Order: sequence, then structure tokens, then C-alpha cells
Amino acid sequence: MMGVTDLHAVLFDFSGTLFRLEEDESWFAGMELDNPLSPDETREVDGHVQAELMRRLTAPTGRSVSMTPEALAAWVNRDLAPHLHREAYLHVLRESGLAHHHAESLYAHVIDPSCWTPYPDTATVLTGLRRRGIKTAVVSNIAFDLRPAFDRIGVAGDVDEFVLSFEAGAVKPDPAIFRAALDRLGVDAAHALMVGDSDEADGGARALGCRFALVDPLPTAERGDGLIAALSAHDIEL
Repeated sequence: MMGVTDLHAVLFDFSGTLFRLEEDESWFAGMELDNPLSPDETREVDGHVQAELMRRLTAPTGRSVSMTPEALAAWVNRDLAPHLHREAYLHVLRESGLAHHHAESLYAHVIDPSCWTPYPDTATVLTGLRRRGIKTAVVSNIAFDLRPAFDRIGVAGDVDEFVLSFEAGAVKPDPAIFRAALDRLGVDAAHALMVGDSDEADGGARALGCRFALVDPLPTAERGDGLIAALSAHDIEL
């Protein structure tokens, strides 16, 4: 029996919340890392290196390599324009030791929606909320169109609004991006829940009066019902 809730909308982050960028071994085939202390030596891109590179490509906040003022400016504004996003992440990969052509190859997977893996309960949650009459929005700091990832699993029609930073001109935790989502949904902040994996970025919705649920950006195989549990903790039973 579904309980009664005063929540009329749920806003979701994308990366680490609804989907996760999970590497395939083939992405790293033939790749090696340069040794900055010895230009003639390289290091194998083993599992540990792969994991660290993926962390650097998906961490919602912070920075992991040294940056010139120009690179830092691109990094800070990376989610507002595709060319800055590309510049910023290619810099991270090059500073991490990848040759330029390998950095380009790996970056191509980052911006390919078909390379993102949905969490096991993503489709269940989005269709369940639609069935309950609770509106949804995906609110993401991102510089490419992620809608095809939802099309691929048949739930794009279950999302009422996609509010993407490069289209909205604002980046979480700026309240403006959350306000844009709420305005499009026609829902007051007091009746909305934001679900995300970053207390700093996604938790910014609390400044407007939204409730907030934090999920752990674990590998998809290790988090089967994190979204369902987050909603249940706020009295939304699907």
C-alpha cells in the first residue's frame, strides 16, 4: 500500500546517482602513462590506474591535477560549455600521464551517453514516480546532452524536465539551477526532494528549502536499491 507524501517532485542528479560511468577494459587497450621523471619510461594502465582515471573523470567537486590559470578557468566553468568541458578534461588526462591521442579516446567515452550504466533501480524509480503522479527532473552539472542515456533504457518519457548546466547557464550548487527546475515543474521547494551523490553540489538545493537525500556513488553492481531507499526515507514508497 503506497503511503501519502507531501512531496510533489523529485529532482535527481545524473552521474553517481541515476547512472555511473563504468569503464570497459577495451577503453584502455594499448594505453600507457608517461613517466614525468623519465620521458623514456612508461607505466602500464592497470586496474588501479584505471580506477583513479575514472575517479578523476567523474568526481563531482574538487580537482586532482595541477592547473595553470587558464586550465583552472576551464575547469571551474567546464559544465557551462562543451568546449570548456573538453579542454578541462583533456588537461586532467594529459596531466595524469596519458598521451594526447589516448586522452582524446578516453574522453570520447565520457561524453557518449551509451557508455553510461544505469543503476539497477533507476528505471523502476522513474516509472514508479510517474505512476504516482510525482513530477521529476534531472538536474545535472554536465556539458553534453544526456537524454539519449534515458532513451536507451526506455524512460526518457518518465522524466518531466532535464535541467542541464550547459543549457541552463548555472552550475550546482548555485540555487539558480534548482530554481529553474522547480519553476519548470511548477512545484514549490517545500514540496520537492533533491537526490544526489554530492552533499556540496546537490545539497545546494537545501538553500531554496528543498529536502535532500544523499546516495553513495558505488559501482552499479554494488548499489541495487539506493534510490528506492532514499525515496522511502522521505516517505515515498513505490
